[in-house]
Amino acid sequence: MHLHESIIYLENISLVDFLGANNVNFDEIVSAFPDSKIISRGNEIRIKGKVSEIGKISDVISSMIAHFNKYGYLKPEQVHDYLNGQLAEMEPKAPNEVILHSAKGSSIKPKTKNQQRFADIVLKNDVVFAVGPAGTGKTYMAVALALQALKNKEIKKIIVTRPAVEAGENLGFLPGDLNEKIAPYLRPVFDAFEDMLAPEKLKFYQENNIIEIAPLAYMRGRTLNHAFIILDEAQNATNVQLKMFLTRLGLGSKAIVTGDITQIDLPKKQLSGLSDAINRLEKLQGIGVVIMNGNDVCRHPMVSKIIKAYES
Repeated sequence: MHLHESIIYLENISLVDFLGANNVNFDEIVSAFPDSKIISRGNEIRIKGKVSEIGKISDVISSMIAHFNKYGYLKPEQVHDYLNGQLAEMEPKAPNEVILHSAKGSSIKPKTKNQQRFADIVLKNDVVFAVGPAGTGKTYMAVALALQALKNKEIKKIIVTRPAVEAGENLGFLPGDLNEKIAPYLRPVFDAFEDMLAPEKLKFYQENNIIEIAPLAYMRGRTLNHAFIILDEAQNATNVQLKMFLTRLGLGSKAIVTGDITQIDLPKKQLSGLSDAINRLEKLQGIGVVIMNGNDVCRHPMVSKIIKAYES
């Protein structure tokens, strides 16, 4: 069989940044096309193989070059997405692009590589799992991205929910009505909204059911259209609850599921549904997964050190 050869020249491009550390970006391409011979030499990429496959490889590399020239960076996961044709219609945001401004006027934007990846993945998928320890910005980023979608009129309402699991206390013995009993579990979500919205605007959104914050049990039996739905602390949801939540997704809706699989408060006989859901669903088209770690902690510097100590 006669093989053809093509040469692509990389001009005015930082080869280290483009090909990746230890050629990790380039190796993604080589692995994806085992039947072709792809060699990087200086500022040339030589491709030898079938005409049809050379065309595919050239298209991927051309997309990578265009991406690099536009944004000034190229990550291995983006190379992977180009190889799978997932970015054909939607480019990721430029690094650290402002998502929105807080009630006090400060810019809210990704602060770490994984937070940026979180934002990129949410753009491209209808359901996203964000897993990692406390302080990595999972809930905060999810709320910011939901408010951005609301501002851009991509959705009509935001729903944030948490499993009301008793962390050492029984809800029935706590004082007050149901709303007062569940308030401690939903407080971190309120904190995020209060940081990003003026009090009167948040009150207006809540009174008009544009923003709804409720326990997970309130989701049963509903179909949520044109909504941005966030399930926070999902490690405390059972398999049945997670399936129930994910099947609430209606037309024009997105869902973000956040959790920390090292902080499960369920009774010992109940298994967390978070890991099981990711294992079942992560290969489906439209599902995205981002794993965060101690490097993404945006709290007191000591928190990152503590998390890394426990992870080791």
